[in-house]
Amino acid sequence: MKQATRQIWKAWIPAIIWLCLITIESTDYLSSGHTSRFLYPVLHFLLGLDLVRFEVWHHYIRKTGHFVGYFTLSCLLFRAWKASLPVVTARRWVLRWANVSLLMTVLVASLDEWHQTFIPSRTGTVHDAMLDSVAALTAQVVIFLFLKGKAARSDS
Repeated sequence: MKQATRQIWKAWIPAIIWLCLITIESTDYLSSGHTSRFLYPVLHFLLGLDLVRFEVWHHYIRKTGHFVGYFTLSCLLFRAWKASLPVVTARRWVLRWANVSLLMTVLVASLDEWHQTFIPSRTGTVHDAMLDSVAALTAQVVIFLFLKGKAARSDS
């Protein structure tokens, strides 16, 4: 296998694994009812949370999971597209990489929420897809700012 092909696969494998993880998380096994079964005893033991307060925490833990999951996916897709769509100049950031990563993440988020509408224990919502999309956009902004700062440091 050529070095260039190996580098592309090396960039795509983490993104593919993350996509598989999102697919597993979208099943009945990680629905709210199932995650509360193991989170409640842990949080009750560690923090002494009662069931009412736990429900609030559980909601925010799950929404944080959405944000972190899709933020990470967007970053991994940026890395994969950067390896797959090289540019002639040695630039660190290209709008095309960010756009494709963002659009692909939004598509995955939308399909994930649509898929969840078919699972009785899950609820696919537009709000979750929007949260996931904001996470993807945030990831692209963070990547841009990070790489811009890195370039400024290396120029000085």
